[in-house]
Amino acid sequence: MSKGLDYFKKVYDTVPGWVQKMHDYNPDMLDHYTALRSAAMSDGALSVKEKDILLVGMNAGRFYARSMVYHTKGAIDGGATIEELIEYLVVPMLVGGEQALQISLQSFEYACEYTGKEIDVISHDSSPEEILVYYKQFTNEKAYLQQILEAMAEQNETALSAALLHSAKVSTEMKHLLITGCYTARLQNAQTEEWAKKTRALNVEEAKLAELGYTCLLTAGIPAWFEISDALMAK
Repeated sequence: MSKGLDYFKKVYDTVPGWVQKMHDYNPDMLDHYTALRSAAMSDGALSVKEKDILLVGMNAGRFYARSMVYHTKGAIDGGATIEELIEYLVVPMLVGGEQALQISLQSFEYACEYTGKEIDVISHDSSPEEILVYYKQFTNEKAYLQQILEAMAEQNETALSAALLHSAKVSTEMKHLLITGCYTARLQNAQTEEWAKKTRALNVEEAKLAELGYTCLLTAGIPAWFEISDALMAK
């Protein structure tokens, strides 16, 4: 088995069809992609677990369920809890609104199935309020979700943003990184710069922003690096 095929078998427990086809059509391409992914997803300023779970949230924020679910497995394998996952799935609502929250249910359901947790599922067309109430069953941070619900009821965008970014199981610093990543993966340059500045203001080291960019590159391609590189400070 080639190094690329072996690498992805270790990541996913099986060789995904898209990996096998890349190998079959151009083994060199798979080798180069494997090297890129391996470098981007190694421990550094951000841990592998943090990168995987950020990618879960970023893909929810850009409405790409397939990659979101792939990285849900990685996040759980890396030690992420269901409670942490819920917050990474809720925060992208700040970027992608109702659709991001609805798509997040696929990650949550996969995580519960993967960890052997039996749950009652709800419709993927549920309202944001219904989804947040549903998630409250599975976390001790009920007050965090309640604050979000109250801000939504008041239709107060400032309060909603503050509630979503508030530290609970996940720190406000990581939530700011997530929003920066969401905008990067959506190739929204102005918002990427804005949120990189907000993240930097929380004393998040520049290396974490750079590593966030590497993970964005994996899910949204080279253009994602163009976007976040504009926001990074020159060395």
